Amino acid sequence: MSGKIINIAAGLLLFVCYSGAQKVIKLWSGNPPTSNEITAQETVPSDKSWITEVSVPTLEIYLPEKSVATGMAVVVCPGGGYAGLAYNHEGLMAAEWFNKQGIATFILKYRMPNKHKEIPLDDAQQAIRYVREHASEYGVNPSKIGICGFSAGGHLASTASTHFAVSGTSTRPDFSILFYPVVSMSNLTHGGSRTNLLGDEPSETDIYRFSNEKQVNVNTPPAILLLSDDDKTVMPENSLRYYEALNKSGVPAAIYIFPTGGHGWGFRNTYEYYDQMTALLAAWLKSLK
Repeated sequence: MSGKIINIAAGLLLFVCYSGAQKVIKLWSGNPPTSNEITAQETVPSDKSWITEVSVPTLEIYLPEKSVATGMAVVVCPGGGYAGLAYNHEGLMAAEWFNKQGIATFILKYRMPNKHKEIPLDDAQQAIRYVREHASEYGVNPSKIGICGFSAGGHLASTASTHFAVSGTSTRPDFSILFYPVVSMSNLTHGGSRTNLLGDEPSETDIYRFSNEKQVNVNTPPAILLLSDDDKTVMPENSLRYYEALNKSGVPAAIYIFPTGGHGWGFRNTYEYYDQMTALLAAWLKSLK
């Protein structure tokens, strides 16, 4: 990335629950293919800042004003180490921003894996499948459906971008937006995310399969990665390796590493580089063909 990032004063808003949802649907019409065996009741605070014990996945749907709608859509996967969901600043705030760009937004409240490795991917693929099958209903172009993920949600988004079905209704996202993502399950990984997804003693096969930098090929969708240089929670090398793999495969990609900010800023407009980050993301989205 060239040029110097200039600090612009951020706004004052920290937690806002965006209330423009058109509806919330259950992700699966029947039982999901696998149970995560969570029996505790789901916990949802009033500000939806941290949702835990998710065993019933949903899609919360936000549509842009018709006057600005672009036909693009994005499935948003909040982060939380595969233990919970940072649903406010990595879900609701994201939906508000995407809607202003004319992008239909589907926030995925995916199930916690509880050491059942297929479960988050099942939910992400079902979400993409649903949006594509109902594209005309929501004014969406079925060839402009992307996925966005934060931290462990970024791992889920990159998994959906490298492990997809193409028979029948494709579950391949058309683009990926990855915020400070967990990508690898190797020594670069976030330990809690790996344990919650793969268990206490994952096999070498599972470590390789879910190390998404190793799964990139020419069919992987274009991606933008956004992160901070001083992230001590998820090592920036996760993003660098994914970017390098995309580059080697000839897949269009962009990466922006901000000097500071640590981990988990999401769409809080108090983030020091919020204005620069959103401007870069908006420009990249407009560049997609």
